[in-house]
Amino acid sequence: MLAIDLSGRRALVAGVADDAGYGFAIAKALGEAGATVCVGTWPPALNIFLNLLEAVHRHAPACRILSVGSSEEYGIVTQDDTPLREDRPLRPVSPYAVARVAQENLSMVYAGGFNMDIVCTRSFNHIGAGQSDMFVVSSIARKFAEVMTGRRRSIVAGDTSIVRDFLDVRDVVRAYYLLLKNGKRGEVYNVCSGRGIPVSGIITTLMEITGTSPPVELDQSLLRPVENRVVIGSNAKLHELTGWQPEIALKDTLAAILEYWRGVASATQSSDPA
Repeated sequence: MLAIDLSGRRALVAGVADDAGYGFAIAKALGEAGATVCVGTWPPALNIFLNLLEAVHRHAPACRILSVGSSEEYGIVTQDDTPLREDRPLRPVSPYAVARVAQENLSMVYAGGFNMDIVCTRSFNHIGAGQSDMFVVSSIARKFAEVMTGRRRSIVAGDTSIVRDFLDVRDVVRAYYLLLKNGKRGEVYNVCSGRGIPVSGIITTLMEITGTSPPVELDQSLLRPVENRVVIGSNAKLHELTGWQPEIALKDTLAAILEYWRGVASATQSSDPA
């Protein structure tokens, strides 16, 4: 994997263009901080993406860019709005979502105004082994691993009734690859499973996998001031173009995430002083 200085344009281009003058760049310049974007980092993050666009435009015009966005761009929706399609109006309600819409708008400006080869995604909740426990599924799986090692007695979570569209990161990567190969320039594609699962369903499945049934406790600090009750996407546009569809069952994904955290818990336990 190449380490690229996104603050400098020429060095950045060297990392995305090959000898034939054609390459791929995946741009996910904005943070993974959910509803929070620090005031000091948000404009620089957009500047980084703008640097990427300018660098490719001036020095590697044949390079294709995949601009990775978020389902958060859709904003507050109702169950009647689902499954969300790409033509639904964007109404972001968090700084993070606004920043992602700005990234997508910049992509469209350069695709339309400078004829650059840019494909955009609105990616829904992707999960997998190794994901930070700042994300809900990984956080819950880590707590189950701690229950199994005797370090925890209960599962502490936020609102477990909310419904989200979860997708294994390996399926996400396949979708990105197919969009890099076959996506239409200037178009936006949802990357999602098309199925809604409540967070409580994640907990129930992890109980089945682990053979445990710890009590679930609400942590008020994990509740968001503005929260979508149901977010489910439509992947019809992506499927019709590429034939892509999810391949990895949610239970298998959860088992892999749990196994990762069991490994972390075991390593931590073995390193603790006797």
